[in-house]
Amino acid sequence: MHIEIRHLRYFMAVAETGHITRAAEALGMQQPPLSQQIRALETELGAPLFHRHPKGVELTEAGRVLQAEAGRLLAEFAAMQGRLLDFVQGRRGRIAVGFTTSAAAHAFTPASLRLCRSRHPDIQVDVSEYNAAELTDAVRDARLNCGFLRVPVARPPGLAFEEVLQEESVLAIPIDHRLALEAADLARPVRLKELEGERLILVRRPGAPGLYANLLAACARNNVNVEQAVEVERMMTNLNLVAAGVGLSLVPTSMRGAHAGAVVYRPLEDAASLRSPLTLVYREADCGGPTGIFIDMVRELAAGRLD
Repeated sequence: MHIEIRHLRYFMAVAETGHITRAAEALGMQQPPLSQQIRALETELGAPLFHRHPKGVELTEAGRVLQAEAGRLLAEFAAMQGRLLDFVQGRRGRIAVGFTTSAAAHAFTPASLRLCRSRHPDIQVDVSEYNAAELTDAVRDARLNCGFLRVPVARPPGLAFEEVLQEESVLAIPIDHRLALEAADLARPVRLKELEGERLILVRRPGAPGLYANLLAACARNNVNVEQAVEVERMMTNLNLVAAGVGLSLVPTSMRGAHAGAVVYRPLEDAASLRSPLTLVYREADCGGPTGIFIDMVRELAAGRLD
């Protein structure tokens, strides 16, 4: 016989009631099987645990020692069950969340992280930055539980991509550029034709193809010739280069304000195909525990259903 948690529970029930029949009733079992389990436990431990008498039972010295130890073990086991239940139901644990630079620039991303920490302080949230391709690979390889990016660069099997929201894109222009200096109204959209001959700074297309591929396609459809001045890995880098006067770029509206003293932001005409989504990526098989709680909160936040 190996001592199991149930054997300790049987013993504690008898010790607390001082009567095997009453303990059996409390446990929802018959008296003979309970007596057999208690005797088997005594045999396994090599010592009597109870003195039997006509009115019930009393603990022996060995029984009192076991009562203290069993009470501690059962309390620890109950606490472990509670911690495990908290994890399974998402109330406790750890989650690794990644984001791209442009995704982090939207207020939604930090808001979702703050909400998770506020609602579930026992969930540890680890955050890190990647480009879109790196982030997708990290989620696929389980180095991240989920992440925020703009346009998926690939859709590996087993990953889910949920579009959380969409926002307009704006043209980022060096402050001393003609499109910044000559505009009487910076809110007036720039026409695609006005980009003729301009140098564009693009986030490297293998890392984040969507927005920039769409921009180049729009230029091609309208016979607008542009020069791809440089490709960079992260969207913040292209704004640094715009601020340095290297060329123009296109960024989500939420990034407006970066380098306010060196970059002017203007809308681009007919930019319906140049909207920037915010996308949540996660593994389809990892929708339970803290990850599932986080995904549900993101959906709730996106739907505006927060209390």
